[in-house]
Amino acid sequence: MDPTSRPAVVIDNGTGYTKMGFAGNVEPCFILPTVVAANESFLSQPKSSSKGSSWAAQHNAGVAADMDFFIGDEAVTKSRSSSTYNLRYPIEHGQVEDWDAMERYWQQCVFNYLRCDPEDHYFLLTESPLTPPESREYTGEILFETFNVPGLYIAVNSVLALAAGYTTSKCEMTGVVVDVGDGATRVVPVAEGYVIGSCIRTVPIAGKDVTLFIQQLMRERGENIPPEDSFDVARKVKEMYCYTCSDIVKEFNKHDKEPGKYIKQWKGVKPKTGAPYTCDVGYERFLGPEVFFNPEIYSNDFTSSLPAVIDKCIQSAPIDTRRALYKNIVLSGGSTMFKDFGRRLQRDLKKIVDARVLANNARTGGEITSQPVEVNVVSHPVQRFAVWFGGSVLSSTPEFFASCRTKEEYEECGASICRTNPVFKGMY
Repeated sequence: MDPTSRPAVVIDNGTGYTKMGFAGNVEPCFILPTVVAANESFLSQPKSSSKGSSWAAQHNAGVAADMDFFIGDEAVTKSRSSSTYNLRYPIEHGQVEDWDAMERYWQQCVFNYLRCDPEDHYFLLTESPLTPPESREYTGEILFETFNVPGLYIAVNSVLALAAGYTTSKCEMTGVVVDVGDGATRVVPVAEGYVIGSCIRTVPIAGKDVTLFIQQLMRERGENIPPEDSFDVARKVKEMYCYTCSDIVKEFNKHDKEPGKYIKQWKGVKPKTGAPYTCDVGYERFLGPEVFFNPEIYSNDFTSSLPAVIDKCIQSAPIDTRRALYKNIVLSGGSTMFKDFGRRLQRDLKKIVDARVLANNARTGGEITSQPVEVNVVSHPVQRFAVWFGGSVLSSTPEFFASCRTKEEYEECGASICRTNPVFKGMY
């Protein structure tokens, strides 16, 4: 059966979580933490100098250890229950750092979770903008050589997030993608489906930093949380209770006046003893997401707020694209899911833009008045896995298979064929 008649496999590898599924689906089949637990006990064993059967036994033990690994939630559970498994995070800050672990991760994704034959499906993988071309070559080598896939397309995740935002009535491929993931925050302007590389801005504060900040606040307050569990508790508190406030001072007053209404209780079980414990969740509910709008409360190294970074990004773009970029600011990534995050971002950005227009009018003495700039931040139900959903939509179009790099092209030209992946008509 022709692979083009089957749905493509779409895998979006993120720093914190990997989303995977088949083209045409509305949501991914699996969302797993991007982590591998490998059995490294064999590496620490002393090598025997005797020959013969011991060599064969060592070889077999090495092969068994090499195949003994887990990914996702299974990996986390295994590393907690056994000291022989070490956790490895293949992706850091949006870039693949450990290719051996990444290959193992893809192996489990394809065979254990999606349960498909890679030779029968085209693959769409994602990468972050400004990824070096060598990374695409390594990806191509692994997919074509190890998995023997018939076709591969490596898409920029920002373009896919933009594609996820459009409906059938409005196919707008010009906009700014604000991608706030677990390990990286990027502001990426896209014009007609092409990333404007020189204008990309990176913010060194992401979802993991919000978790660490919440963990720090709870620790400083002296909450009764076991140290080995504090990071997980902070992450769950972030996902369940955090929201974005409009005014931080008013929010403090609300919590102080009505603590019973705003302070939540977290109940957990100590992993070692099994004893139950409770702790209060207070100011960190709104202080966590606040680090994107007032980063100085978390770190002195970076003090530009996310709305200011977006404004700088758009102002550095070509002048004829700026109005279109302001009009279509698309949110993507799990850390944009805080309640009212989009509304707060739009309000703060509108303030910056309106102040500039007023200053410009004052400078010209009112002789030349600028047209008001429309600022629109787009929130949509699938923004948590917007990149995956955009990949699912685009790999369902007929043009997708024609744009993929095929196994034949790879064998003819080598891994360098994966360096470029054309933007195709389905993106408009």
